[in-house]
Amino acid sequence: MMNSLKRKIVFNAKNLIGWKTKRKIIVISVDDYGNVRLDSPKAREALDNEGLKIYSRFDAFDTLETRADLEALYETLTSVKDCNGRHAVFTPFALPCNINFEKMAETGYEEYYYELLPETFQKLSALQPKAYEGAWKLLQEGIEKGLMVPQFHGREHLNLKILKEKLASKDHNVLTALKNRSYTSISTSGYKTISPMAAFEFWEFEENSKFSDLISEGLEAFEKVYGYRAEHFNPPGGREHPVIHKSLKENGIKFLDTYLLKQEHLGKGEYKRVFNYTGKKNHLGQLYLVRNVVFEPTENRGLDWVSYTLKQIEAAFRWNRPAIISSHRVNFCGHIDEENRSKGLSVLKQLLTEITERWPDVEFMAANQLGALIEKGE
Repeated sequence: MMNSLKRKIVFNAKNLIGWKTKRKIIVISVDDYGNVRLDSPKAREALDNEGLKIYSRFDAFDTLETRADLEALYETLTSVKDCNGRHAVFTPFALPCNINFEKMAETGYEEYYYELLPETFQKLSALQPKAYEGAWKLLQEGIEKGLMVPQFHGREHLNLKILKEKLASKDHNVLTALKNRSYTSISTSGYKTISPMAAFEFWEFEENSKFSDLISEGLEAFEKVYGYRAEHFNPPGGREHPVIHKSLKENGIKFLDTYLLKQEHLGKGEYKRVFNYTGKKNHLGQLYLVRNVVFEPTENRGLDWVSYTLKQIEAAFRWNRPAIISSHRVNFCGHIDEENRSKGLSVLKQLLTEITERWPDVEFMAANQLGALIEKGE
C-alpha cells in the first residue's frame, strides 16, 4: 500500500481539474446489479468440486441480489438523511438481461440465448424461494422510492465473442459453469485484451461494429425491465472504445462513466492514454463523469475503509468537486456467505453516518442527476 503522503497527493491530484460546485454532493455508483454470476452456494460448491478456480471475490461471493440483500441494503440507505431530507441513494449500473440457462441446455449449449431480468427472478423464486421469493418486487419498490436509480451497464455481463468461441470448442470450464446456472471467470479468454466478463472489449478494431445491435437491444431491454430509458452508461468489466459512443447517443445515453486516465484500446493490444475529468464533453456532446472515490469494503487491502473513503471525499470537497463513489454489488451480497454482506453493509452504514455528521450540508443524488446538474451549468 502507498504511504500516507503519497496517498494524500493522489487523492488531491485526481481532483485538480473538473466541474466545480460549492455543494457537498455524494454519488454512489455501484456496478453489476441485475447480473447472475454465481447461482447459489450449491453451485459454488459444484464448481469447486470440478476444479474451477476462484479468481476473485466476485467468483467467490457475487450473486444476483436476493430479498435479504435488498432488505438489508434499504435499511442501511434509509438510516441517514441529507440536508434536503433525502435518504442515501445507490446508482446501480445494472444489466437487464441474463443467460437463459435452460434454453441453452435444451439446445445442447450450441447457441447463446438470453432472457429478461424479471424472468430470471421468476425462475430463481421457484428454484430458491427462501432467497428470491419477492426479490424482484422489492427491487421495483426500491426504484419507486428513489433508493435505487439503475443506469445502463450493458445488455449482459459477458463477452459474446469469447462465450461463442468457448461454446464452439466445448470448453470444459464454460460448460461446467453453465450447467450450474453460473458464469464466473473462466480461466483465460485466449485474447490478452479481452476479459470473458467484459461485453465491449475486442481484439480486432472492426469488432466494435458488432456492438451497435448489442447497445440498441440492451437499452430497449433496460426500458422494458426498469421502466424508463437509461441516460448514463458504464461498460461491464472493461474499457469501451469511444467509437461506440455514437450508438449510445443515438439510443439516449447522455452521460458516460470513464476513467481519469483511460487506457484506450486501438486494436491488437495497442493502446493510447487519454485524460478525462468530470464535466468534460466528447465531440458528440456527451458528458464524462469520473469516479474519484473508491469504496470496496469487503476487499482486503489492509486498510480502514471508512477512514480511507472519508479522506477521498474530503479531498474532493476541498477542491469543490462532487464525490463520486465507486463500488460493486459484491460488497453487499450475502447469498453465498452472510458474513460478506454483514461486513459490507456495516462499513457502509458507518461511512454514511460519518458523512452526514461531518458535512451536515451534504446532498445525496444519483449519478444521472449529477450529470443533468452539470449539463444545466448549475
